[in-house]
Amino acid sequence: MLIIKNSILPTKGFAAINLFTLLFVRKEATVNTVLINHESIHSAQMKEMLFIPFYLWYVIEWLVWLVKFRNSHLAYRRISFEREAYCHQYNPYYLKKRKRWAWWGFLRMKRKK
Repeated sequence: MLIIKNSILPTKGFAAINLFTLLFVRKEATVNTVLINHESIHSAQMKEMLFIPFYLWYVIEWLVWLVKFRNSHLAYRRISFEREAYCHQYNPYYLKKRKRWAWWGFLRMKRKK
């Protein structure tokens, strides 16, 4: 994964954004193994969905949650791709055992209260 440090992408409030497996990281952000693992999970998701459908699904799912919750950050955290990545970002071996379409299981997963 190529890492590009800059002050434009991602927008403020986020440390990194993975675009077509290129990792754009804010200059002030710390790149560590957890961040790399989180974004590597997204790379696996993108590849299995052939990239463009991944982004379409991501935006549509975010919009659905935004309408429901009226909170952009909460909508972001409810996206199935993000739920999988956050759930497994601390496990350095996750990608070795990850099953194809694993994010699908997070689509209907209920949020813990």
